[in-house]
Amino acid sequence: MNWLIASMGLSMAALVAMGVYLELRRRQGAKALPRWIKGGVLANLLVFAFGVAGVLFLGMQDVLARETAGTAKEISEALGLALIGIGLPTGLAAIGAGVALGPVGSAALAVIAEKPEMFGRTLIYLGLAEGIAIYGLVMSILLLGRI
Repeated sequence: MNWLIASMGLSMAALVAMGVYLELRRRQGAKALPRWIKGGVLANLLVFAFGVAGVLFLGMQDVLARETAGTAKEISEALGLALIGIGLPTGLAAIGAGVALGPVGSAALAVIAEKPEMFGRTLIYLGLAEGIAIYGLVMSILLLGRI
């Protein structure tokens, strides 16, 4: 289990280092990327994804064996999977909101730079994109109430 966590940490450190390298390279004016960049990023992301899956599946027995809040009540496998399923809507909705806010935010800044009186309308568009994350949070809260 520890080797999975260590490999995930190393892959994330490598991704951060690669991002810093690319940012510094861009500021120096280099245009062509080396060929190893694409493969390196893909390999690090795959190592991280397999590490997360391994920790999830191998760590299930550890979670099932622990006591919750000092009582002798065990978390069943079904309850553990239900809790993972409850957390997924919030996480996926937050990722979707982040993907939506990027282009909407940059377009809003471009519009405000040209026409400052459009500030109120751009806030509405940003709020609509952020609403996606709030819907995911509400769904998780509603599902948590069903357990």
